[in-house]
Amino acid sequence: MAFVITQPCEGVKDASCVDVCPVDCIHSDDDAPMYYINPDDCIDCAYCVAVCPVQAIFDEFTVPANMREYIRTNRLYFS
Repeated sequence: MAFVITQPCEGVKDASCVDVCPVDCIHSDDDAPMYYINPDDCIDCAYCVAVCPVQAIFDEFTVPANMREYIRTNRLYFS
C-alpha cells in the first residue's frame, strides 16, 4: 500500500482526493465514515496528499503511531 487515509477524514469526507486521483483508487459509500485508498490500485503518485484539506493522508511508512490502525482499516474496506 502506498498511501493511507486516517482519522481526520472521518466525518469530513471531502472528495478533493477523489477528484485528483489518476487511477480512481479512492472510494467510499454512503455508510462509510471516510474515504479509503485501494492498496492494489494506488500508484504512489501523492496527488491526494497535497489536496487533502484535513491532512489525513500519509505514506504507509509515515502514518503517525496513534493512527497506524488505519493501515488495516483501509485494507479491510477492500477485502
